[in-house]
Parts: sequence; C-alpha cells; structure tokens
Amino acid sequence: MANGRRATREVVEHPDAVVILAIRDDGDIAFVRQWRHPTGRPLLELPAGRVDPGESPEDTARRELREEVGLDPGRLDFARGFFVAPGFADEFLHGYIARECVESPLEADEDEELIVEWKPLGEAIDLVEAGEIIDAKSVILIQYLALEAVGPLGRKIVRHYRGQE
Repeated sequence: MANGRRATREVVEHPDAVVILAIRDDGDIAFVRQWRHPTGRPLLELPAGRVDPGESPEDTARRELREEVGLDPGRLDFARGFFVAPGFADEFLHGYIARECVESPLEADEDEELIVEWKPLGEAIDLVEAGEIIDAKSVILIQYLALEAVGPLGRKIVRHYRGQE
C-alpha cells in the first residue's frame, strides 16, 4: 500500500480494452444489446472489446466496430481513457468517438449474440438518466459526448453549479 503497510487483495488482471461511440451524421449512436452473464440480463451498451496482443487500441476499435456493428469509421478520435473498476481490476479502457462510418462488416465472434440498435444522443442521455443504460463505459462516453456537445459555455455552467467556479 502507499503507506507501507501490507494488505491482501484480489486483483483481476485483464488486457486493455476499447469502447467506441459511433455517431452517424443524423446524430444517432450505435448500441449493441447483449446478454451479460454476470448481470443475469441483457444490457444496452456501446460496442467494445479487448485489445489483442500486438494490436493497437485504435486498430482494436476499428476491428470491434466492424465485428459488432458492421461499420468502418472514416474518422476515429480518441476521447478518454479510464479504469473500469480500479478497486479490483487493472483493465484500462480506451474510449473513441467514430464518425463518417461506412458499412464494412466483419464476421462477429461466434460466442457473441448482439442486436444493433440506433438511438439519438438525446434519447441515450435520457436512458442514462433513467437508469436503463447502466454499463459504466457506455455512460462515461455518452456523458463525454454530451459535454462536448454543449461546448465551453455549457461546461462552464456545469462547473458553476457544481461550485467549481
């Protein structure tokens, strides 16, 4: 520990992963609905996947978007990186915003059953607020895009109401 004491901890070691918020010109966002065994139910999530050995996070984002949604981004911008559950896992996620996508499907992993759904950003924000999108990586990127959408003035207002200005 940082204070020099020793402690026993269980740590899940997991390769880095990516999450992709793919947005069309009309403002709709690509989601996948898939069964998540640990939760015992299907979740609505942004496309995501593990970085394979020797693969860059950007290449992984492109591959996963093609496998899960059938899209190849013309533009892929790094948004944010973050730990998913730093209390017990070392998994680090690289978040990307994909734009100018064209259809270019790859064969999906045989162990994945995904349903692709498109939702406008406003509806996605509503689903986060209603507790219907509860996947942390998806919530983070949706909120990131929402803050980007309101621009510098909107972020200043948010900071003001949080007492940070």
